[in-house]
Amino acid sequence: MAKVRNSLLFCSSCWIDYLINFVRMADKYHELLKKYWGFDNFRPLQEDIVRSVGAGNDTLALMPTGGGKSITFQVPALAGEGLCLVVTPLIALMKDQVENLKRIGIKAEAIHSGLSYREIKITFDNATFGGTKFLYVSPERLSTELFLQKLPFLNINLIAVDEAHCISQWGYDFRPSYLKIAAIREIIPDTPVLALTATATPQVVEDIVERLMFRSRNIFKKDFARSNLAYVVRPTESKETELVKILKAVKGSAIVYVRSRKKTREYAQLLIQNNISADYFHAGLTHISKNDRQDKWKKNQTRVMVATNAFGMGIDKPDVRMVVHMDAPDSLEAYFQEAGRGGRDGKKSFAVLLWSNNDKAKLNKQVKTTFPEPEAIKRIYEALGNFFQLPVGAGFQMMYDFDMGKFCSAFKLNILQVFNSLKILQRAGYLTFTEELDIPSKVMFLVEGNDLYKYQVAHADMDPFIKILLRTYTGLFTEYASIYEADLAKKTGTDAQIIYKALQKLSKAGIIHYIPRRKTPLITYLQSREELQHLRLPPEVYEKRKQQYMDQVGAVIEYGSSDHICRSRLLLNYFGQSKSENCGICDVCLSRKKTGLTDTTFNDIEKSVENILKEHPMEAEKLVDTLGFDKKHTWDVLKWLEDHEIIGEMETGEMEWLK
Repeated sequence: MAKVRNSLLFCSSCWIDYLINFVRMADKYHELLKKYWGFDNFRPLQEDIVRSVGAGNDTLALMPTGGGKSITFQVPALAGEGLCLVVTPLIALMKDQVENLKRIGIKAEAIHSGLSYREIKITFDNATFGGTKFLYVSPERLSTELFLQKLPFLNINLIAVDEAHCISQWGYDFRPSYLKIAAIREIIPDTPVLALTATATPQVVEDIVERLMFRSRNIFKKDFARSNLAYVVRPTESKETELVKILKAVKGSAIVYVRSRKKTREYAQLLIQNNISADYFHAGLTHISKNDRQDKWKKNQTRVMVATNAFGMGIDKPDVRMVVHMDAPDSLEAYFQEAGRGGRDGKKSFAVLLWSNNDKAKLNKQVKTTFPEPEAIKRIYEALGNFFQLPVGAGFQMMYDFDMGKFCSAFKLNILQVFNSLKILQRAGYLTFTEELDIPSKVMFLVEGNDLYKYQVAHADMDPFIKILLRTYTGLFTEYASIYEADLAKKTGTDAQIIYKALQKLSKAGIIHYIPRRKTPLITYLQSREELQHLRLPPEVYEKRKQQYMDQVGAVIEYGSSDHICRSRLLLNYFGQSKSENCGICDVCLSRKKTGLTDTTFNDIEKSVENILKEHPMEAEKLVDTLGFDKKHTWDVLKWLEDHEIIGEMETGEMEWLK
């Protein structure tokens, strides 16, 4: 009996300790949230995820775009000792998050394929000894020799995997390099993982859990329904006219998505000519130009941003009233993510897809463009090795600047075919292709103290410039700082070319290490160059992937062509949320409301009609009598269903279910 009593006392003591610790950690999480982000409370689901991660649980968080995913790993990582390793394929977003963290006083660094060996080594040293709290890495870095050497010395308290759908071959953006995360887990088995994604079908969810070696299935899923976001498909054969009409009808900040850089300029000009404030954005703009355009749009100095899908990542503008897609994206995952940038403040907003008869043909044609024939892919792989003068058996982890225009011209290749072939070779694990990586200039001082002072005295002409460098950028003696020659030129009243020469002079003198800006696509070989006869495109990389792509395109065509299913329900069902209600605000729901019936009445009658007509056709009058609903209501529903070609009249005069 005494043993039982002691056991109960012990359990009671444990429970009290647990509660005290629970409350203490909750207070700490809220303190960090307030201190660094200025928020008193977490958004729905954020705190549950933070607590799960803080308790050391492997966790998968499915949160729509704008749901505040980054806070779910940043807060618990800050609350513990050590650093958080963040894996993300989006280098632009990586750079933005690092800059944002540094701006609020948190030490963060990034390692990706655009950095030199020296930069990467210094970043690792700082992560090991310098108090770095967040180390962002691109997935291809995980298997490098240097990373694997340094990993045991990094005190990692959490692995955060952003864009986690990339680990699944069924995800719309599968990247083989993500599979390396499992090997990292084997080296640091006690470190929990937080996997984050805004878009994942049920099949992809299961794949993420399995491939990231979750110790137990632990999933937090935010309801993807957006009660304030009205999805609209607007059929039109004059998209330009319709765009102007829509933007004049609905006021407020807007994003217009197009497929090509050329179209961003053309449509922005069209809007300006129609007295609508607009600018354009694409990946080819300079860093300064991108920042300037984003800032003006964020501050509502520019109303409409016409952009490719390069725009929007990491930009949290809550008051976007309208997101228009001029061209249909090739997956509902991409559409849901981009459309979801509207109405993050909870106020009524619109996501509009302009749809023409030509869109279906374009999307089907895209399948052939996106998946060149295997022989064409192999020819491009062979040409690539010849272009870099790379012998068979060489090239492992070698990185090359890649001038695609020059390559296509030299081998008389189609640029789209090359682009898509490189993406397939990337999925097959042969190389990585980084599109137009814009790496700003970097500077780090190599001397300090007396040595630097002596140089300044001996070279009085360089002294003012050195002082401006040191005043403008921090941490120059311990790490590389991104610098912008144009900003320095403005501060010194000179031009960028003079700044460039001054930096070169200091670099040659051994005072600084200066790495000029690089703006070029990159090819990194993940395997040594193969003989062509040994190049393999496995079914999951080509045939199965092609079929999956066709299914995705088919889902987009269904979304654009359908006019009888609630848009929100159709999207949510695609992501496995099958028990959702009609949203009441999309174009389909508004069309139903014109009958004057409530959602419930309309749905009940429609379901009954479907059940009967799927069994056998029936004359309309007999159908109305059989159903037993109010006759006028039933006739209204039948007319709507016939107008939308869901039911039709046979030659016998009987009604049949067509869908």
